[in-house]
Amino acid sequence: MSGWAPGGALASNVEITAATVQRGDVIQLGGRACRVSDLFQLPQGAKQLVFESGELLTIHARTRLAAVRVLRRR
Repeated sequence: MSGWAPGGALASNVEITAATVQRGDVIQLGGRACRVSDLFQLPQGAKQLVFESGELLTIHARTRLAAVRVLRRR
């Protein structure tokens, strides 16, 4: 599913993995929407995600999560 977000951006639901996660992805965790502000590569394909709130989440190479990705028009 995709739709228009405020400001003329296109928002779409995507499945993310450690290989495909990007800064700006919004992941629903424990009923809270968390936006990825930074990420770090870890050994064996894992990644550590840093959210805007300062919280950290480490995901394994085979972890799959649902997220919302906003694509801004240029």
